[in-house]
Amino acid sequence: MTVTRVLALLEMLQASPGLTGPELAARLEVDERTVRRYAVRLSELGVPVEAERGRYGGYRLLPGYRLPPLMLTDDEATAVTLGLLAGRRTGLAVGQAATESALAKIQRVLPRALRERVEAVSATLEHTGTPAPVNAPKAGPLLALADAARRRHTVRLAYRSWRGEVSERDLDPYGIVFHAGRWYVAGLDHASGERRTFRVDRVADAASTDRGFEPPEGFDPVAHVVRSLAAVPYRHEVRVLLETTVEEAARRIPASTATLAQTPQGVLLETRAERLEGMAQLLAGLGWPFTVVTPDELRAEVRALAARLVEAAGRTAD
Repeated sequence: MTVTRVLALLEMLQASPGLTGPELAARLEVDERTVRRYAVRLSELGVPVEAERGRYGGYRLLPGYRLPPLMLTDDEATAVTLGLLAGRRTGLAVGQAATESALAKIQRVLPRALRERVEAVSATLEHTGTPAPVNAPKAGPLLALADAARRRHTVRLAYRSWRGEVSERDLDPYGIVFHAGRWYVAGLDHASGERRTFRVDRVADAASTDRGFEPPEGFDPVAHVVRSLAAVPYRHEVRVLLETTVEEAARRIPASTATLAQTPQGVLLETRAERLEGMAQLLAGLGWPFTVVTPDELRAEVRALAARLVEAAGRTAD
């Protein structure tokens, strides 16, 4: 994005004044003509950039120029810092390097007393939950998908599947969803003609096209992603009747892991599982009577778990 690179140029000129056109072009991954255009843009914004010619020439800010300090109240500084720390922990951030550099920039411009107090929050903060999986998407594809979803433009995706297969496909992005530490995009996949869910961290590139689209009326991206994840094709298809109500079951069982339906015999839980031993433990932990409908192997796992629990209950401490 042009704005991002212009700001990156400003950061470079502050940190390393005197960088030449070729050096800046290499760091920004653009040509020298574009560097000159960025320098002009900074000047138009009131940031005086000086370009010195000759063997030892380079770009620098005019002597004596300093950016105004970032003025944040204690509450604002704490809110920004906690937001960055939470994003890093939950997976909401777009990358470890971006989070660390943003924290460093904020701390660098804060008054000393406030900076020390904000650093204390970062140093002493502890978490009770486990960190999210490290699958942060790149900022470029994420921003492109979000912009296309807002403008309702079809995008061309370069995508890598969980098997490592690379493909290009056109997608009508209906919405972006953050769920359980990962970013997803839901929309119409032109290749299959179906509504699909894609992991944003597996999108290598997303380029907007000139083609517009209209999302289906009432389409809920969150509900679609949750249903898609619940239907992931794991090895075993599981169906269990629970002796409880749908409302109680929904409080204990995330919609992303199973579907629930009220039947005359009880609440029907339908899901898929890779390991039935873990499913037996989950059902036992719910605390409700249940009946395994399928598969038969799950019944064997439940009996084996019950036998282990009985054996453990009969032991006495030495």
